[in-house]
Amino acid sequence: MRVLGIETSCDETAAAVVQRADDGRGRILSNVVLSQLAEHAPYGGVVPEIAARAHVDMLDRLIAQALEEAGCSFADLDGVAATAGPGLIGGLLVGLMTGKAVAAAANKPFVAVNHLEGHALTARLTDNLDFPFLLLLVTGGHTQIVEVAAVGRYARWGTTVDDAAGEAFDKVAKMLGLGWPGGPAVERLGADGDPARFAFPRPMTGRPGCDFSFSGLKTAVRLEAQRIAPLSDKDIADICASFQAAAVDCIADRVTQALARFAEAHGTVPALVVAGGVAANQAVRARLDTLAKAHDARLVAPPLKLCGDNAAMIAWAGCERLSLGIADSLDAPARARWGLDELDVA
Repeated sequence: MRVLGIETSCDETAAAVVQRADDGRGRILSNVVLSQLAEHAPYGGVVPEIAARAHVDMLDRLIAQALEEAGCSFADLDGVAATAGPGLIGGLLVGLMTGKAVAAAANKPFVAVNHLEGHALTARLTDNLDFPFLLLLVTGGHTQIVEVAAVGRYARWGTTVDDAAGEAFDKVAKMLGLGWPGGPAVERLGADGDPARFAFPRPMTGRPGCDFSFSGLKTAVRLEAQRIAPLSDKDIADICASFQAAAVDCIADRVTQALARFAEAHGTVPALVVAGGVAANQAVRARLDTLAKAHDARLVAPPLKLCGDNAAMIAWAGCERLSLGIADSLDAPARARWGLDELDVA
């Protein structure tokens, strides 16, 4: 099975072709991602209208490139998948309508993919992972802990009550004048800083449940930066290191709760999967690896190129659904908000 995937939910324009073998193993035949960092950097974040226009300008040629690299044509495809949500509605409409047009013109089945499901199922593409598993989804807009039972069967155990983890990293970077996107800059500068210099709070730690909160931590960083201003390079590095240490502690505490809950429900924890842009953070990965080993679990983290938004995960989600006989009509809507637990069950 070969599926063309299209991703336009935020500021990456992406197209990919993924193949699913009869035994369920996946193979990426092409994966083209065009970042819009230069377009949005002057504004310190994503401007929805600029993002949508860039998708319009670039998507057709990216699809052509993905097909060429995969060595196939529309006729060779078994389906077309496009992100239908959640995300910026203008960008979603560009990719969704393009995907529908290709499916209609090539007479192929169409799958309207939930962007979060794409992240959730990436570990099955890269590691042929069996169900069930525990998922930590950490992106710029989402921080969730999810029990993944099967394609379309997701139970959200925890989410952020305010800012997402990636959003907190970006906002801290903006406070410190580090540019956008901020997460990689905070990680890079924090590597040379003192993580113990500032005693930033660890919101929600020790509480029952799996919910997150990062707004108070972000506010604490702002107040401390204002108190010691003007900031030296050493101050900025220490703030980055201390903030990252606090954020990682918060994530680890919530995941520890979830690992215990999963083990109680299933008798074991075969795999802890981390996905999303923040999954590229090496401090987060290292801490999760330690936690997984402590609970006799395996940590599964996608390659760095599949942590951020990409079309390979969308194509793979399409493969998973089409293999179960699930397709969508061409009137499937774009959805700015669309939770994993709202998906149709196979």
